Amino acid sequence: MATTRSICVVIAAKDASPTIARAVRSALNEPEVAEVFVIDDGSSDATGATAQAADDGSDRLRVVHFEQNRGPAAARNHAIASSSAPLIAVLDADDFFLPGRFRHLLSLSDWDFVADNIAFIDERRAEEANLAVAEFQPASMLIDTARFIEGNISRRGKARGETGFLKPVMRRDFLDRNSLRYREDLRLGEDYDLYLRALTKGARYRVSHVCGYGAVVRRNSLSGHHRTEDLRRLYEADRAILGSADLSRDVSDLIRRHERHVRGRYELRHFLDLKNSKGRGAALAYAFLRPRALPSITAGVVADKVERFRKRSAAGNDLQDDGARLRYLLPGTQVPQK
Repeated sequence: MATTRSICVVIAAKDASPTIARAVRSALNEPEVAEVFVIDDGSSDATGATAQAADDGSDRLRVVHFEQNRGPAAARNHAIASSSAPLIAVLDADDFFLPGRFRHLLSLSDWDFVADNIAFIDERRAEEANLAVAEFQPASMLIDTARFIEGNISRRGKARGETGFLKPVMRRDFLDRNSLRYREDLRLGEDYDLYLRALTKGARYRVSHVCGYGAVVRRNSLSGHHRTEDLRRLYEADRAILGSADLSRDVSDLIRRHERHVRGRYELRHFLDLKNSKGRGAALAYAFLRPRALPSITAGVVADKVERFRKRSAAGNDLQDDGARLRYLLPGTQVPQK
């Protein structure tokens, strides 16, 4: 039954004291939740104490402190190993569950991973957001490996729609049978990597267009920043999958396309890093010694200049209105308001 407490919610948190209480409360408010693990990942603020203060007295909250920051993948793996619930759900420390999220997801059948729609909410509206899972008609579908990868190849100038952003509930037995855990050397794309490896091992990944997850858009969110090294590790993770999995030709081609996409971003970032640290000459020398990287670097530099110009031109009323609009990751048919 959907009301059975069967879900462990995992929250990896670093310097998240302004938002962690909201995240914890949203998880504890769901009757299907058996455990909430907050991993305070080397915070320099009061993240752990603030999370503990949000406890509802039901003995479901566990707060674990890492003395040094180990990254979200390591934090999540620690929580999974420490928990006993048969289902695992990840919640980012900035974000929150909408009421009734798990009641809807657990009503669906035929899945190893099951995810729902995400509402992107400006941080100025997060405290007053009053969304419900009934906002969209309850349509769901299984996504295959090819569709998942295609959804993670972003295109400049288009709204983010990557399927790697989805936050599925995962069956522990599937993870255990296939020896699946997060790659702890990844600090970018660790979700994408885990879900892709699961799909290559036959996971049934069901996605509902009903909205049950609120993702808060913050200017200083850690998820909005990454190192150049993180991009290198992500495209190397694609290569590792290509070298270890029994894949169809179409899926292999898509993973290579994703690898090229991420590697292009890496080459651009590395070029800009060299320019900032050693000067334009060193950056140009790097580019010309790597002719395969030149198209990505050239296109990226031009696109960045165009994007900066576009943002300056859009300043004013349009920016002021951004916080008033909700954006959803997936399209859906909204239920008419009564």
